[in-house]
Amino acid sequence: MLFLLIASFCLTLCCNVAWANGTNGPAWPDHPLSLPECLDVALRQNPTILKSKQDVEESQAIALQLQSIYRPRASATGAYSIDDEGKIEKVPFGPNGFHFRKEQNWLANLQFTQPVLGGGRLKSAARSARLTREAAAAQHAVVVNDALLQVRTAYSDVLMTAEQITVRESAIGLLEQELADTRRRYDAGVAPRFNVLRAEVELANARPPWIRARNAYRIAKINLANLLGWNLPAGLGEEVPLTLAGKLELDPYSIDLANALAKGLAQRPELAGLRTTDRLRKEEIIQARSAFYPQLEGVAGYGIQNRIFAPHLSDEVHGWTVGAQATWDLWDFGLTRGKVRAATARKEKARLEIEDIGRRIELEVRTAHSFFIEAKEVQESQTRAIEQAEEALRLATARTEAGSGTQLEVLSAQTALTQARTTYNISLHDYAVARARLDRATGQGVRIKGIR
Repeated sequence: MLFLLIASFCLTLCCNVAWANGTNGPAWPDHPLSLPECLDVALRQNPTILKSKQDVEESQAIALQLQSIYRPRASATGAYSIDDEGKIEKVPFGPNGFHFRKEQNWLANLQFTQPVLGGGRLKSAARSARLTREAAAAQHAVVVNDALLQVRTAYSDVLMTAEQITVRESAIGLLEQELADTRRRYDAGVAPRFNVLRAEVELANARPPWIRARNAYRIAKINLANLLGWNLPAGLGEEVPLTLAGKLELDPYSIDLANALAKGLAQRPELAGLRTTDRLRKEEIIQARSAFYPQLEGVAGYGIQNRIFAPHLSDEVHGWTVGAQATWDLWDFGLTRGKVRAATARKEKARLEIEDIGRRIELEVRTAHSFFIEAKEVQESQTRAIEQAEEALRLATARTEAGSGTQLEVLSAQTALTQARTTYNISLHDYAVARARLDRATGQGVRIKGIR
């Protein structure tokens, strides 16, 4: 019996762990998550960031290819052949004739090649390899900052929708209390039936917003889980087991527009990446023009092969070779000139893109700063609205109980309180999102380490 109990406990534990982890993928969180934790998880698991890391790996491989242009190369060759006797030419000299070669032949060579002169192409390749890595790092920073902005926005969405559920439940509670008080007064003969019906209708009208708030909360959690790279647990129902440790609150922050513009133009990875691309395009022109000049390589090697006129295949000759090899394409029917013109056009396009992205960054910073000021002013305007609405509801309820007020005043005050709470929560959410977008616009992102 004890064995069965232990086995049952172990099976239940395994099932719970499997459910918590899902069918595959990263482990599902087992505690409320703070915003820094979510950002850290996104850096490790966000699908867009992971794909961007592969783009960085590809760029590293391209940089390696560029480095190979100016580095030494080693090659080995070997051959073995058997020729038909009738194919071997011989001179009728001597009793058996004289053969110019043997039926079987073999050779083996090891050769080292070092580019020496390339018309500027060699040094340009070294610079291009470094710039390729820098461009990849800048582009990866763009992807990371965009993904983290989405996470910050989704995190605020979850917090806001959770607060909206609380607001709607509080509104339903007030209306239920009002309905109970109205029924009590109706039973006492001091209130008409109309008041009871009016309270029932108001309560019924308050439930759909509560239902929609719950649905928005579920969708917000699903969206956040997707951005964090989590697979929903197998067999999961409607409710997503994801809780957050943060809450909507005001984080005082201030920055003037001039400072924001200066930061955006100095820190945005998009602009840094385009400047790197512009230098890459300049190197492409140098590499294209290098075909106009002679190319020189140093060659050194060692070879071994069988003796042609020796009677045995094992007889061999071997030795080293040192030399130089030069090539110069004197005429290619416009091939090199066309490559230079194409590279020049790409260079000019890169320059225009730098100017364009500078204007777009300025527009984005101005827009984000304007929305931030708006969200800040709206939030400040709602600081005392809830207290005032609560006091108005208290006074309306007291007047009604004293017989000097009406049910309409109470219901209106309840509606105003619900609206004030809703507007306050939305203002906190809009402030958090506007702050996140302003940080993104000014380049206040995550510094990517480990990419060179």
